[in-house]
Amino acid sequence: MQAIHLYLSRPQNSFLPHPLSRLLLSMLLAIFSGKWALNPGRILISALSFIVFLILDLLDFILCIFYRFMDGFWEGQASPCYCEKNGEQRISVGENEEGELSETLYRRENVFREMGFLGFSGKWENSRKIEAGKIGARWSDCGCQSCLSWMSNGEDKLHVCISEPTRDFTDTDKDSSGKPAENVIFLHGFLCSSSFWREAVFPNLSEPVKQNHRLFAVDLLGFGRSPKPRNCFYTIKDHLEMIEKSVICPFQLNSFHLVAHSMGCIIAIALAAKYSKSVKSITLVAPPFFPLKDRGDVGVLEKLVEKRLWPPLKFGSAVMSWYEHVGRSVCFLVCRNHRTWERIVKLLTRRRDLHYMTIDLPRHTHHSGWHTMHNVICGGAKLMGGYLKVLTEARVKISVVHGDKDQVVPMECCNTIKAMAPHAEVDIIRDANHSTVILGRKKEFARYLEYTWLSSQS
Repeated sequence: MQAIHLYLSRPQNSFLPHPLSRLLLSMLLAIFSGKWALNPGRILISALSFIVFLILDLLDFILCIFYRFMDGFWEGQASPCYCEKNGEQRISVGENEEGELSETLYRRENVFREMGFLGFSGKWENSRKIEAGKIGARWSDCGCQSCLSWMSNGEDKLHVCISEPTRDFTDTDKDSSGKPAENVIFLHGFLCSSSFWREAVFPNLSEPVKQNHRLFAVDLLGFGRSPKPRNCFYTIKDHLEMIEKSVICPFQLNSFHLVAHSMGCIIAIALAAKYSKSVKSITLVAPPFFPLKDRGDVGVLEKLVEKRLWPPLKFGSAVMSWYEHVGRSVCFLVCRNHRTWERIVKLLTRRRDLHYMTIDLPRHTHHSGWHTMHNVICGGAKLMGGYLKVLTEARVKISVVHGDKDQVVPMECCNTIKAMAPHAEVDIIRDANHSTVILGRKKEFARYLEYTWLSSQS
């Protein structure tokens, strides 16, 4: 028994493929300790879960071969993937840590990778160099006018919705009394767009705030109606550069507030740290900031999207986050045909207009969603400590809002931010989940923002 405990506690197992050895030894430990008789259901669920994800491991392996063939057939060469076992080497695509690829891209557990079946040696570097020159959609991506509008109009900038202040300001951004306009940048979460803020927050702001504030709701790179280039790795650095290029520089923002939800919080923290002298306040709603532990980026992925069969949302998130080619297949069926699905949903619901979140959900490519998930949410965890240190030293006002029923981002994320930035103000909303923390209390949240912006001026 003690030997089994010691073996399970080892950081790496070389005797059997890591996932397989862990399950078998866990079952042995449960049987020998008498837990099988006490809780056989738990063992059966674990065994069923293992079988399902083992099948997905195999399916991902088969789809890897399929897409290499199809990419070669339609485009002349295979698109790069992360099936090679490159856990010992971190690939850098920039000059600093913000440009590095997350370890979760190539260190995701897969039984067939651990057994060496996915070793297409020598193809990654060549494919990556070929891919670097391409910016358009892949054959498996949507080619509708909406998704490719950024290519047709030649605007390599983010789609930004701007609500100008209703009070008259001069070219110097000051009104007749000499008071400057306040600027606010809104960053949405994963698989959303600027519609989230335009529909939920903008209409609920008070008239005095609308008179004096210029509001920028951004479609982040790879989402909504913003560019979705295939030669981009969607790192934090890539997202920051596009926000600078599309908002901060063209509008010459010398001071601004930041408001972000979910994944957008990580980008907002990075942006605030870079412009710590310009940021007046930063409001973070359900920030997915997981502390790094022994397994680094991979530990963040395991914490955020644990491999579970139930509930269905957890299972779906796990499939899309752990399986690159299965996820691409889902995007091929859904995202590539989002207009068809919209028509089907309208017919089934007998509604003329769909909810904006339903429309936003598939409006990305697998390439943009996959890399943003791993390089921002998982890979960004290692950078958050440094960013928060900069904001703490600059005494930037940080406000955190979190729902106590949030099943996507646990409460420990708020505790981690509070530990690293003691001056941050944390508000826990009772009976609110990841979305209703805003959507279930739109007016209250708008009043909260107004109070935050006003108090940061004193």
